[in-house]
Amino acid sequence: MDVKQGRVVLTAGLRALALALLSLAGSLALFLLTVVSLVLIPLGLGLFTTPWVLAGVRAHADRRRLLAAEWCGVRIPPAYRSIPRDARPWTRTFRMLGDPATWRDLRWLPVDMIAGFVTALLPAALVFYPLEGFALPLGLWRVFTDGTYVGWWYGFVPVSGQGTALLAGLLGVALLVASYFLTPALLRVHFLLTRSVLAPGQGELAERVRVLTETRRDAVDSSAAELRRIERDLHDGAQARLVAMGMELGTIEALLEKNPAKARELLARARQSSAEALDELRDLVRGIHPPVLAERGLGDAVRALALRMPVSTEVSTDLGGGRTDAPVESAAYFAVSEVLTNAVKHAGADRIWIDLHHVKEGAGVLRISVTDNGGGGARVGAGSGLSGVERRLGTFDGVLAVSSPAGGPTMVTMEIPCALS
Repeated sequence: MDVKQGRVVLTAGLRALALALLSLAGSLALFLLTVVSLVLIPLGLGLFTTPWVLAGVRAHADRRRLLAAEWCGVRIPPAYRSIPRDARPWTRTFRMLGDPATWRDLRWLPVDMIAGFVTALLPAALVFYPLEGFALPLGLWRVFTDGTYVGWWYGFVPVSGQGTALLAGLLGVALLVASYFLTPALLRVHFLLTRSVLAPGQGELAERVRVLTETRRDAVDSSAAELRRIERDLHDGAQARLVAMGMELGTIEALLEKNPAKARELLARARQSSAEALDELRDLVRGIHPPVLAERGLGDAVRALALRMPVSTEVSTDLGGGRTDAPVESAAYFAVSEVLTNAVKHAGADRIWIDLHHVKEGAGVLRISVTDNGGGGARVGAGSGLSGVERRLGTFDGVLAVSSPAGGPTMVTMEIPCALS
């Protein structure tokens, strides 16, 4: 057997085991919380709890979408309707309940905790169940029987002594051989089942157009706000300094012969003003499009960004020597910058890890993971800036998923469909 394929099978088995636990525990807990929260809506309490619960359901579903794309290349596009950040709890509740994607998520929860659990457990069992079959003929059978009665069943083999234990071992070998060929395919079946429930149905095209329209509108609004910020910074910063410097130079010209000492003092002040204006212009240019991003690409730009962080930040990149389109690079760079700022300001992290790589699946996918050891509790829509990151990525059909349990760690994963040039 191929060693490389053996590693692939073992990895698939471990992933399937993790998915089985996640499907049963995570989906069951969220399903029960959702039912309780919906029941409490008529009493008023549910108006406040439902947005939080449904946000957890969406994060759970988004995490599965990312795993489907990363592990098996199964893309499940999200199609959630945007909600105003300052919406009141009852408005947010009914907006979320009016979203067809919310009900797809809720239908998926019972499917995931039953059928999803089974389809994830099966490939895991093919990999790990043979271990018991190998242990039985090595003496484990004596734990269950003294050889005079059937004390254990391994699959369909009744174990009653050394002979039947050897048969169990042969069955274990057969299962292991089957896992070599079937485990990755069965893991993919789990994600195909997930896609069949979570993916938009007949109205997918109309829903897609609506989502793209909203993301493009958000992009236009963000661009207009960015232009206003640039104009304000130029007017209040560098422009004001340059005007003041021009006035000082005029004064210096008048004092040059009458009061050389005063002229030299004003000349030093003008030199200082010019240096400060230059620094402000450099900061402004870096905020629009960092020179290192244009010259050396996304990987080096993220490394340079990490060097300026006040906490220890490790960067791992694998872009295969290629580059994405400039708009995608810019969106990814500023998304990483916003996530890093959140980690330092709100999470209280003192260590951050960034993983940036490109996967050649289909047309290609750029995946970025930012993990910190902060206090956790981050979520999209909580005013932490992640909503802006989500809108920025949505312009390029990107996906944002956040895993941030209380106490940490926090892992923010971003995915942007793109090709390398």
